[in-house]
Amino acid sequence: MTSAAASANQSAKDVAQSKPVKIGARVGLFAYGITHLLIGWLALQIAFGGGGGEKADQGGAFQELAKQPFGRVLLWVLVVGFVATALWRLTQAIWGFGYISDTTKKIRKKVSSGVKVVVFAGLAVLAGQTAAGGGGGGGGQQKATAGLLGLPGGQFLVGAAGLVIVIVGGAKVYAGWKKKFLDDMSLPADQRAKQAVVRTGQVGFVAKGISIALIGVLVLVAAVLFDPARASGLDAGLKGLVAQPFGPYLLGVVALGLVAYGVFCFFDARYHKV
Repeated sequence: MTSAAASANQSAKDVAQSKPVKIGARVGLFAYGITHLLIGWLALQIAFGGGGGEKADQGGAFQELAKQPFGRVLLWVLVVGFVATALWRLTQAIWGFGYISDTTKKIRKKVSSGVKVVVFAGLAVLAGQTAAGGGGGGGGQQKATAGLLGLPGGQFLVGAAGLVIVIVGGAKVYAGWKKKFLDDMSLPADQRAKQAVVRTGQVGFVAKGISIALIGVLVLVAAVLFDPARASGLDAGLKGLVAQPFGPYLLGVVALGLVAYGVFCFFDARYHKV
């Protein structure tokens, strides 16, 4: 049985390292870039009064894409890419990061990949629902918050969750500032291309971190006020930013940063170590 288990493990590892899986991972990273370009564009429209009823989040991005010629076909391509990336991230969580010698850092990378499995699986479901003609779901975060608030000590659980989200956002900002994203990339030799990767990565990671932190702040507010309706997602966080002093300009900067993150994802799809 030990031999059979080892053989099955090796077969799974071989599949994980196969060329189709690696190509699929790059397609998924590219799809992630498209998603953020659309979110950034929608956020810019909201910042300067042309957003209408659009939602500046993943669901809104997919809805916007569905309106375009052949948009639903492209959405199904994104679904395939997201599924492939989720599978690749799963293999990374199990067998990946052999190029990292530090054990603690390797474990941290594997945990991060495990989280990204959930992220990309969720994106695949959301894009698939939109491609099939659905609304792409919604209210999931509020329902989850309401469920937690109903538990004994739920207010503290929700507050802790909000704090964790803020910390994750802060870690993303730190990773951008310190160029941590370069650890997982094989950079091009051309200096101009290399600088483009570095700068879009820095700006994009900082903006992405801010957008994540905004979601965490909303969850914290929901905990303090004991109101799950406050725990809205990215769209509410970005729209809440508009209401602040100089809000449209602040949101405009974040939106451009999300566009930069989308462009970085295109570079990541090309140069990420897979």
